[in-house]
Amino acid sequence: MMEALGFLKLEVNGPMVTVALSVALLALLKWYSTSAFSRLEKLGLRHPKPSPFIGNLMFFRQASGLEFKSVADSVLFLRDKRWEEVRGALMSAFSPEKLNEMTPLISQACDLLLAHLKRYAESGDAFDIQRCYCNYTTDVVASVAFGTPVDSQQAPEDPFVKHCKRFFEFCIPRPILVLLLSFPSIMVPLARILPNKNRDELNGFFNKLIRNVIALRDQQAAEERRRDFLQMVLDARHSASPVGVQDFDMVGDVFSSTRCKPNPSRQHQAGPMARPLTVDEIVGQAFIFLIAGYEIVTNTLSFATYLLATNPDCQEKLLREVDLFKEKHMVPEFCSLEEGLPYLDMVIAETLRMYPPAFRFTREAAQDCEVLGQRIPAGAVLEMAVGALHHDPEHWPSPETFDPERFTAEAQQQHRPFTYLPFGAGPRSCLGVRLGLLEVKLTLLHVLHKFQFQACPETQVPLQLESKSALGPKNGVYIKIVSR
Repeated sequence: MMEALGFLKLEVNGPMVTVALSVALLALLKWYSTSAFSRLEKLGLRHPKPSPFIGNLMFFRQASGLEFKSVADSVLFLRDKRWEEVRGALMSAFSPEKLNEMTPLISQACDLLLAHLKRYAESGDAFDIQRCYCNYTTDVVASVAFGTPVDSQQAPEDPFVKHCKRFFEFCIPRPILVLLLSFPSIMVPLARILPNKNRDELNGFFNKLIRNVIALRDQQAAEERRRDFLQMVLDARHSASPVGVQDFDMVGDVFSSTRCKPNPSRQHQAGPMARPLTVDEIVGQAFIFLIAGYEIVTNTLSFATYLLATNPDCQEKLLREVDLFKEKHMVPEFCSLEEGLPYLDMVIAETLRMYPPAFRFTREAAQDCEVLGQRIPAGAVLEMAVGALHHDPEHWPSPETFDPERFTAEAQQQHRPFTYLPFGAGPRSCLGVRLGLLEVKLTLLHVLHKFQFQACPETQVPLQLESKSALGPKNGVYIKIVSR
């Protein structure tokens, strides 16, 4: 008996102890690696199961904290009082009067697009129109935001075109991304100070380009300066906002029935800013224009083209409206575009519902609050799943069906607030929404006046999608076009 007990004691003191300690150590390590990611659970919210050490961060690959220096200086990343000052100053750059001055520059770039599309119409071949839109939006960004006219289709080796391509191809290698997400407090500051030739060259190119343009404009008389977005920002750099945060919601104005009429609450003279916009902040706004004006406008045009090509009845109705508009307005101005193309507005709105380019966005709670019984502590970062919201059948019956009639004036009155968020909402809603919609609308107007979209065997139905910084077609949009 004693021998048996001695044997058991020996066993317990040997391999069994090792196994038990190993299991306990692994359990402790697992708890440690996931305990930091239990905040949602403590708040009573269902959530995807977190992975050890990195939680759910692989869902949010854009959140590395390694934004380009120029992007970090934009209004998108500014906070608190400085954000309020800069956003207020920039409001004037997106007024109907200023957008009307920029309309001819967009039309000039569109003339190049039409010339390139004409060759595809003459050939009768299927082609990827998304590529054409990529070149076109590069031309618009170069001209309107950077004061540098280019023709991307004819001059792909132009330095601006090449650097734009490199900017959007820039990505963080996956092993480094895993380290950044696993140990952000150590790796992010380290990555910021370590040399990165590609990042530094891109920052240097765009910074130098804009600084040279600013220096040239400052030497010119006011009447000699090019009336582009960069100049509008330069004009506003010393002026404080004549409005308060309560008037910062550009999206509310865009979807109102008086969107092209002056708002009496904004008719006040602006005084000087306590601290004028810095050159870095001006460069930052141009970078945001580059991101939104290139990727988001390209994808919206691509999706709208696909939907019109695959819904010929809707396209026919739109073509009739375009022809009638062109008879009245040979040279369209901003206000005529805003008020004279209601069905085109509906087509674009439904396109943005089905394929919201900014398919998610985040907001940080400035203070403790409660929403529908859910406690939200100060500092919590909330993500809005716009794509899921726009396809919720509770709010949008038959959500996969393209139906511009959802956005008649009468139908919009029935929409539940905050169920349609292609540009966000509130004071931090998209500042450039007017300019982005102007570009999309003006482009489709010019293109559909000359051509008609046709689906073909090469058209992928339904489209496969990919989500990078914005939602876009994964394999392009192949169609045929016919001259009218």
